[in-house]
Amino acid sequence: MSAGIREFFFGEDQLTAGKVIRIARGDTRGVLGPDARKKIDASWQAVQSIIDRNITVYGINTGFGPLCQTIISKDETGKLQENLLRSHSVGVGEPVSPDIVKYMLILKIQSLSYGYSGVSFNVLERIRWLLEKDLIPYVPSKGSLGASGDLAPLAHLFLPLIGLGRLYHLGVLKDAAEVYQIEGLHPLKLGPKEGLALINGTQFIAAHAVRIVQLLQNCLDTADIVGAMSLEGMLGSAKPFDKDLHRLRPYNGLQHVAHRLHVLLENSEMVASHAHCGRVQDPYSIRCMPQVHGASRNAWHHLKELTEIEINSVTDNPIIFSADKTFSGGHFHAQPLALPLDYCGLAASEAGNISDRRTYLLLEGGVEGLPEL
Repeated sequence: MSAGIREFFFGEDQLTAGKVIRIARGDTRGVLGPDARKKIDASWQAVQSIIDRNITVYGINTGFGPLCQTIISKDETGKLQENLLRSHSVGVGEPVSPDIVKYMLILKIQSLSYGYSGVSFNVLERIRWLLEKDLIPYVPSKGSLGASGDLAPLAHLFLPLIGLGRLYHLGVLKDAAEVYQIEGLHPLKLGPKEGLALINGTQFIAAHAVRIVQLLQNCLDTADIVGAMSLEGMLGSAKPFDKDLHRLRPYNGLQHVAHRLHVLLENSEMVASHAHCGRVQDPYSIRCMPQVHGASRNAWHHLKELTEIEINSVTDNPIIFSADKTFSGGHFHAQPLALPLDYCGLAASEAGNISDRRTYLLLEGGVEGLPEL
């Protein structure tokens, strides 16, 4: 490991949006430690016990969806998983960006490393190998069914594990089989439950949420700075950002923005130059920045909170606690992220709207010294 690069232990440490991005950039190295391996191996053994004891569990020795009543023989359980990846690789459209694909790989490793999905350690190590070698699977952007699971994108993401699909190798898109020949490795043979565990989950939408958490924070930080500069240009007042005013309406986002604006303008010579002018109050887009930017901050904070719950969760189905304790549930459903992502779309739009109004004021010519339209 290079000097200065930290390690993140999948299945043991807690991910944040920032940590996902640092792992994807190579600033932090994701590893599978001995504690995670124990949980992974125990879950894989539970699946083998289910097969050996002929316990009927969805997706392990049954068909999928409407075929869940169809029993699959022990000899065909591996083939069932391979066929699942093949059958769901039906995405279309432009490829997903390499950063999003890396985030998806990272988030899937984290989810599977908790040891409730019945996959083998070898599968997780192969996914981690793709990440470390910067081998980026080709994932079409269209195909996920709203918030009801990321089956198609995840199927494309993991086709290369079985020697199918395509990978970016040294920046060139190649067949996975060719990449394995170059790297001197063989494709994996999937065992019972492994294909289903790979394509069940919310890693596609969660990867986008990680990106939005980063981008919207940058946007809102910049909006405060640009807003403060706009206030100076329009010879506005910093009094609307006083802490005594904002303790009367104590939203976290509102107070955060008011404090930032107060700090940014605290020693402004431009603000001080007109301290005793006759203006009663500034236009909405100047004095309401804490309320508007702050509301968007609240939305961002909510998305960040829910995203970090999601990326440290198990989003598989069925969930394997032991051979005798399995659950068919709905953790693959992405509605907990879909709603705050839509909400943050409105939040970003409103930050843009108030910026537009400030831009108009700067160009309208109503303030001495500013240019006219």
